[in-house]
Amino acid sequence: MTERPRLRERKKQATRRALREAALRLALRHGPDKVRVDDIAEAAGVSPRTYNNYFSSREQAIVAAVTAEREERVAAAVTARPADAGLADTVIEAIVEQYTDPGEDHRDALILITTHPALRAAFVGAATDIEPPLTTAIAARLGDPEPTTARVLAASVAAAVRVALDTWVRPATASGLVLPSGSLADLLRDALTPLVPALDAAEARARHQR
Repeated sequence: MTERPRLRERKKQATRRALREAALRLALRHGPDKVRVDDIAEAAGVSPRTYNNYFSSREQAIVAAVTAEREERVAAAVTARPADAGLADTVIEAIVEQYTDPGEDHRDALILITTHPALRAAFVGAATDIEPPLTTAIAARLGDPEPTTARVLAASVAAAVRVALDTWVRPATASGLVLPSGSLADLLRDALTPLVPALDAAEARARHQR
């Protein structure tokens, strides 16, 4: 990659970061329902048109402040595990690790997200973003140059994560109040456990073909 494309990519990343941070800051200050796209764009120092190049809704931008780069961190965690570690354990531990440690800076954001239906939906839906980088990471571990199997496995993992997150943030009372109960780590493990045979089979097949 030449210097110009690298600079362009860094600028894009900086713009995305500024937008999501502005979105969360405004949502925490005024409430998400009172935040407009124009407000977010102005706070980030860009035009509304530029905003629309990065996010399709205010909810997506607000949630991105919590989920930013998580998909890449999941893939990196899968890649970093020892080569002799089982694929199923590798994937499950990577998911649990990256989804259960939001950091102190994001605790208020998670409270905001769990108390607003549109933000909850965006938060759960963001799990889909892990699929492309996870496909690449799984394919690399399997040594699969045609990653159809890896893509199916990654899509299944993303679906399981969505199920776990949806259960975790589901309203617990008739008033719609969300009271996350139990352990998110346990919910993730429970949702991912049915995929273990498929992950084990793919690993065994790849090992046999080497």
